[in-house]
Amino acid sequence: MERAIKLIKNRSDIGAGTRGSDLGVDAIEIAAINQNSDYFNKFPFEDVKTHNESIYDKNRNNFAKRIEHVVEQCTRVNYAVKHNLEANYFPIVLSGDHSSALGTISGIKAFYPKKTVGVIWIDAHADLHSPYTSPSGNIHGMPLSAALADDNLDCQINEISPETKKHWEDMKNIGCPGAKINAGNLIYFGVRDTEDAENKQIEKLKIRNYMVAEVRYRGLQTCVKEALAKLANCDMIYISFDVDSMDCDMISYGTGTPVSKGFDQYEIIEIINQIVKSKKVVCLEVVEVNPLLDTKGNKMAETAFEVLEQVTETIDLWIA
Repeated sequence: MERAIKLIKNRSDIGAGTRGSDLGVDAIEIAAINQNSDYFNKFPFEDVKTHNESIYDKNRNNFAKRIEHVVEQCTRVNYAVKHNLEANYFPIVLSGDHSSALGTISGIKAFYPKKTVGVIWIDAHADLHSPYTSPSGNIHGMPLSAALADDNLDCQINEISPETKKHWEDMKNIGCPGAKINAGNLIYFGVRDTEDAENKQIEKLKIRNYMVAEVRYRGLQTCVKEALAKLANCDMIYISFDVDSMDCDMISYGTGTPVSKGFDQYEIIEIINQIVKSKKVVCLEVVEVNPLLDTKGNKMAETAFEVLEQVTETIDLWIA
């Protein structure tokens, strides 16, 4: 039976420090409409229920803000991804903030509990904090720590409450108990804005990071080929594309944590397309478009849609 693409729309921003990424999915759809594209009419879609009103709740977990609601949201995303994989769909997940990636990874692992998942994380940030190490308490900086089930206690700076600890343990066990991925099967592209605790984790866990300068110097195809060779033992690959991996000065500041000296959209398209051609990719996620922060109209969403439309064509060709 041939696989088909399904869009999963997760308009949640409760894991971020700034409001607005919940509007990112709609901003991308508006970009498509303005380009006279029928992209969003081509594929079936599913809306994930959200809990964005929780942003106004009094926050009791300062080192993991709104964690109880992020657990709920990631659990919903987990169910949506697992259900659609069961139905033989290729899920393209369009999310608000990046905490959703834990739900996506958990859903993949829940459907393939005996198989090895590789992760290509295209982002300006490592997202390796835990409530024990986070300086901000924003959970969009923690999904990989939860997926790895590694709290990085060597770098602990926060004393968290029993309530926060319970919710954090629940996060690490969404979908199926324990770690969803191994550090050796996680590869970064474009990470360039990290804190000491994350740097120590990257070094300790030997996580490979292809920085922008290296990709340009050694060649994009060379670096992606090398990354795929490193993931040769993985049964499948999940690609997570945070739009802040792109250069905010070239593209726009329409994302929660913009960072200069990133990729351009053509490099992102080529990286994703090359990975898709490995025939191992089972899910793509696009996150962190924030139109409220965009000083160039809807430029970030327009660029994200350009990436989405072009890589979807490649996915369509290679998922059969």
